[in-house]
Amino acid sequence: MTGAPQPSPFMLAPSPAPAHANPVAPAVIRTLTPFSAPRVALVHYWLVGMRGGERVLERILHLYPDADIFTHVCDPAALSDALRARPIRTSFIQKLPGARRHYQKYLPLMPLALEQLDLSAYDLVLSSESGPAKGVIARPDACHLAYVHSPMRYLWDHYHDYRAPAGRLTRLMMPPLFHYLRGWDMASAARVDRLLANSRFVRHRIARAWGREASVVHPPVQTGLYRPVDQPSARYLWVGQMIAYKQPEIVVQAFNRLRLPLLMVGDGDLFDRVRRLAGPTVEVVRRLDFTALRRAYAEARALVFAAEEDFGIVPVEANASGRPVLAYGRGGVLDSLVPGETGLFFAEQSAAAIVAGVEEMERWLPHFSPQAAVANASRFAPETFDQAFRVAVDSAVAAK
Repeated sequence: MTGAPQPSPFMLAPSPAPAHANPVAPAVIRTLTPFSAPRVALVHYWLVGMRGGERVLERILHLYPDADIFTHVCDPAALSDALRARPIRTSFIQKLPGARRHYQKYLPLMPLALEQLDLSAYDLVLSSESGPAKGVIARPDACHLAYVHSPMRYLWDHYHDYRAPAGRLTRLMMPPLFHYLRGWDMASAARVDRLLANSRFVRHRIARAWGREASVVHPPVQTGLYRPVDQPSARYLWVGQMIAYKQPEIVVQAFNRLRLPLLMVGDGDLFDRVRRLAGPTVEVVRRLDFTALRRAYAEARALVFAAEEDFGIVPVEANASGRPVLAYGRGGVLDSLVPGETGLFFAEQSAAAIVAGVEEMERWLPHFSPQAAVANASRFAPETFDQAFRVAVDSAVAAK
C-alpha cells in the first residue's frame, strides 16, 4: 500500500473589501490560507462492526488521515485499528439504553441526533450514507460530499418488506413515522453539495428517492489479497449474512435438488433454519477465518450470489480468486461482473432459477478463463477508488 496522499489544500480567500466596508473582519469568519490544511470530518451512520461500509470509511480515512470521525453509536472493540486510532465522536444515541445492540430502534431520533453534532470547525464534511449520516449541518462555506452505499432501504424500496413481518404495534406506527422520515431524508439530501453512488443501481435509486443526480465511484475491494489456485474443487460456494434479502434459503433448496456439493458461510437470523434445510451435500458454517475463507474462494467451482445488492463485494472477491459467479442479474453485479466472461446471471430469485443457472454454469465452465476474472476484479482495487474519490472531492470543493 502506498503512503496516504496529503489532503489537497483549498483556499477560501476573502474577496477584496469595498472602500466603504468595515476594515475589521467579523471574528466568526474563518478563512484558510495556503499554509493551513482544511479540517475534515467523516460522518458514518454507526460503527458496530467491520462490513463493507466500514471498509470504505477506513479507505477514506487513508486518504484523509487527520480527519475526525462522527457517528451515532460506536463499539470500539468491533473496529479496525485504523478507525480506533482516530477521535470518534458519537451522538446522544450512544448514551441511550442498549444502543450498541439495538441502535436501529432509535432510528426516529437519529435526524435530531445528527443535527446536534457540531461541525462548525470543519471545512470539508464527508458523509458515508446507508443509515442516517448525511443529515448533519455543515457550515455554509464548508463543502459536504456524501458517499452513498444506499438510500435507507427500509424507508424506500424495501419498506413493505420490512413492515410485513413486524409486530402489530410496529406496523401501526410505521406509516406516519416513516412518512416523516422520508421527508427529512429528502430534505437532508438537498443540503449535500455533491453525491457519489457506489453503483449505477444506487445512482438510479438516489434519483428516485431524492430527485438528485449522483456520480458513480465504485467501492474499494482488497483484490490483491486473493489468489487463484491451479485445481479448484467440485464444490460451489455461498458467502453472506444469513438474512432474508440475501436469499440463503432458495440457494440451499436448489442444491438439495441438484445434489451437488455446496459450502455456505455466514451467520444471521436464518442460520439455524438454513442448517435444518441443508441436505447431505450442503455444509453450513457460521464463519471461517480469513485464511480459510480465501482458500474457499479460490477452490470453489463457482460462487452463487442470490441477493439484489447495492454493489456486492463478495462477487468481486470471487473473481479476484480466479473463480466465476452465478448471480441474480439485478443490482450492483451489473457493474461488477461481465456476463459470459466472468460469470452468468439468472433472472429471478427462486430455487428453480438457480437450478437452471447451475446447469448452464456446468456447460459454460470449460470456456471460463480465470485470468479474465482476475483482470475484471482489478478494476475495483483500492488505488482506483482513491483516485476517483479524490477527483470527486476536489471537483466539489472547486465548485463550492
